[in-house]
Amino acid sequence: MIKVINVVGARPNFMKIAPIQREMSKYSNIKPVLVHTGQHYDKRMSKFFFNDLQLPEPDIYLGVGSGTHAEQTAKIMTHFEKILNEEKPDLVLVVGDVNSTAACSLVAAKMNTKIAHVEAGLRSFDRTMPEEINRLVTDVLSDLLFVTEKSGLENLKREGIADHKVHFVGHVMIDSLIYFKPKADQSAILGELNLTPGEYGVITLHRPSNVDNKQNFEKLLNAFAQIEQRLPLIFPIHPRSQKMIDQFGLREKVEKMSNLRLLDPLGYLDFMKLLHNAKLVLTDSGGIQEETTFLGIPCITMRENTERPITVEIGTNVLVGTDTQRIVLEAEKILDGNAKKGQIPELWDGHAAERIVKIISESL
Repeated sequence: MIKVINVVGARPNFMKIAPIQREMSKYSNIKPVLVHTGQHYDKRMSKFFFNDLQLPEPDIYLGVGSGTHAEQTAKIMTHFEKILNEEKPDLVLVVGDVNSTAACSLVAAKMNTKIAHVEAGLRSFDRTMPEEINRLVTDVLSDLLFVTEKSGLENLKREGIADHKVHFVGHVMIDSLIYFKPKADQSAILGELNLTPGEYGVITLHRPSNVDNKQNFEKLLNAFAQIEQRLPLIFPIHPRSQKMIDQFGLREKVEKMSNLRLLDPLGYLDFMKLLHNAKLVLTDSGGIQEETTFLGIPCITMRENTERPITVEIGTNVLVGTDTQRIVLEAEKILDGNAKKGQIPELWDGHAAERIVKIISESL
């Protein structure tokens, strides 16, 4: 029997672990143990996502909560070391690039436990991003590296990671999107918000470089103020962004935009329904760049770089930085019927988890 600890820490991890956990349950020789570090400490939202994604209750909940990067990483490591001592797994599987990903990998490596990293090899080449550090650390420690796009293969080869460790498998987040699409289609969110498909835009915004910097945040709000004159904008707002609007004295600017609607964060199924029917998406998220490319929705990414270049090269994503006029110009192109056309990347077919679990079953 192969015992695998599957680690989740923050909301983006849940949709990546869900198909893997589901696939592992089909194998008689694999025993999955779901560990939730509690890095994302909004219990209401965690519950939403667990329910929406049909994830079982975590076998182990560490409840580390918030803190600085060092505090949070240290707490996760201290708690996770005890779990490894008790559980003695054959493999620790981590996903994405959050603090839980790097922290649990460090502990596993020091305790001579094999590590699998799902979504390996992605690089923004911007080490001011905490996620980039987490990606680099996790990949160098991992024994099995599961790659979502061709750039990941090139990056890992350049960094000297042995070829036999690296597997191009596609994207588990797309597995979730495909698997849950029929349920997301049944969401009543458009009716509740009185929205017509294709006649609104969606905003997501949470990166510290955008919302913790008053000048950048203001530039983005100025862009939204111009776009909302032509298209209603729906903004399920991250608690961090909400807090900084008040801290920077930008509440009045936001409230003047009659066509901008702030919502509480949404569950996975409601958000997917909203995303799938949007005219365009304005984001600084990583995963949403990929989901919009798969769905064929025009995406304007308000960042200077992306670790998911396939979404720009062949997808529907355009990278615009934080320049107000550039954001508005790209939005106007879409509204005028000149949106970028994209295609679905190789192996984004809903079967990534099957490939991953087969490799794990045969490797250990």
